[in-house]
Amino acid sequence: MREHVVTRPGEPSDGQPPDDLASLEAELADVERRVVRQVEPGTTALPITVAVLVVLGSVMLPWTGDVAGWQVLAGVENVGVLPRLFTATAIGFGVLGSAVALATRYWAAAFVCAVGCGFSVVNGVWAIWSRQVNVPFGGTGPAVGLILAVLGMIVLTACWVRVAGRRG
Repeated sequence: MREHVVTRPGEPSDGQPPDDLASLEAELADVERRVVRQVEPGTTALPITVAVLVVLGSVMLPWTGDVAGWQVLAGVENVGVLPRLFTATAIGFGVLGSAVALATRYWAAAFVCAVGCGFSVVNGVWAIWSRQVNVPFGGTGPAVGLILAVLGMIVLTACWVRVAGRRG
């Protein structure tokens, strides 16, 4: 049988902490949840920033023949679905996603950037391949902008995988 113990106000009863300690414990648990959701890119933030600038600069350069990357993205010139898909994923994950992930420092955003940039690299390699197979049929091959964009996305993929892998 358990005895009933009489306690004074403010003292814990039945193993329960006082109200002020309970609120402190809840606040600490909330802080812990926020810290676990975040990542610290550290020195990797600089290569991410440089790679984002390379991808942005490559959109201004020719991607195939005289067609610039922004023209491919805007649909001004039709060079096929693969270069246009790569342009959209490079801008979406590489530029916008990286900006959001660096600004918020959320682990989920870093993970999405790692996966999205990796997907974009595959699209970029396919885009280069699609331009090369068109050359014998009178098409134009890949130009410097497309190649720089793929290289920039490779760097972004490696950086975001490194940042997302440091969680915990």
